[in-house]
Amino acid sequence: MTVLSVVHAGGGTAGHVSPMLAIAAAVQRLHPEAEQAMIGTAEGLETRLVPQTGYELDLIPKVPMPRRPSRDLLRFPARFRAAVDSAADILRRRQADVVIGVGGYVCPPVYLAAGKLSIPVVIHEANARPGLANRLGARKAAFVGCAFEGTPLKGAEWVGMPMSRQISQLDRAAEQAQARRELGLDPERTTLVVTGGSSGALRLNQAVASALEDLLSTGAQVLHLTGRDKAVRGPDGAVLHREGYHQREYLDGMHFAYAAADLIIARSGAATVSEVAAVGLPAVFVPLPVGNGEQELNARGLVDAGGALLVKDEHFTRPWIRRNILPLLEDPRLLQTMQRQSAERGITDADERMARAAIRVGRR
Repeated sequence: MTVLSVVHAGGGTAGHVSPMLAIAAAVQRLHPEAEQAMIGTAEGLETRLVPQTGYELDLIPKVPMPRRPSRDLLRFPARFRAAVDSAADILRRRQADVVIGVGGYVCPPVYLAAGKLSIPVVIHEANARPGLANRLGARKAAFVGCAFEGTPLKGAEWVGMPMSRQISQLDRAAEQAQARRELGLDPERTTLVVTGGSSGALRLNQAVASALEDLLSTGAQVLHLTGRDKAVRGPDGAVLHREGYHQREYLDGMHFAYAAADLIIARSGAATVSEVAAVGLPAVFVPLPVGNGEQELNARGLVDAGGALLVKDEHFTRPWIRRNILPLLEDPRLLQTMQRQSAERGITDADERMARAAIRVGRR
């Protein structure tokens, strides 16, 4: 029997690389004989994350479309053609039966190369507002899956967000007490987790620090993931310490935080929103006010379903926290209702949905 050859394309950020790796792991589970490789660019996070998983990574030039008239705009056509040719060489060498694309600068050249070689393309779009690469690729794709219902892509099917099985298969109720112990928390105490990610932490840190005494007055404990080099400090300049307040710069394995939490305050990147729903965790989303507003769109479905609250960055202040978050921490029934409504929106098998689509298309 001919071995199925699957080539994945995507990268730049963890938002692209993580679902790509989750899909690849699902392909391996469902079709162990498949040969898999990945295409990225030298500048992306994939150069660090992909080799750690054991997959081979081929690189093509990163060719962003210039936003304004410049010398780069004049050079763009030739550079883009070179990237397409490089992608085509890789697909030929890999004898690809199907290409799975998740977006990023690497994808347009790969999609075009696959089209020239009559190799079918399967696409996953992580954001509620699609990026340019997948808007172009979806026009001729054999299958398009999206993380959020109603994503405006031709023929898109709502499949959810491919994610680590440590998260998608997490049993919060069974693992909560142990997760809290491992994080140095009281296993019996209501737990609020705060995380702003690497780029969105500072503003959240300031607001939470201003309301910290209010939060602790509810009897809850706070696990605050501040981000690298963004520790919350007191008036004396020392790292802030309070009984029930636990700071970490980051956590290697967010499944521990999801298991420990009764409520999470976070930015609403596509992965975070999808993971929170998959594990049924009540959330307060503070969309990062950058880009084209995609973070607010990402959160909208879960908020409308009653599984989360949404607040604009500039409105996330001590008075807002006192009015909206303290009642949740003081009334477990409110959190239980949000938990049920969050879990109803969660999809835990998106990785396998995408893998099955790719295997089906590749076998044709």
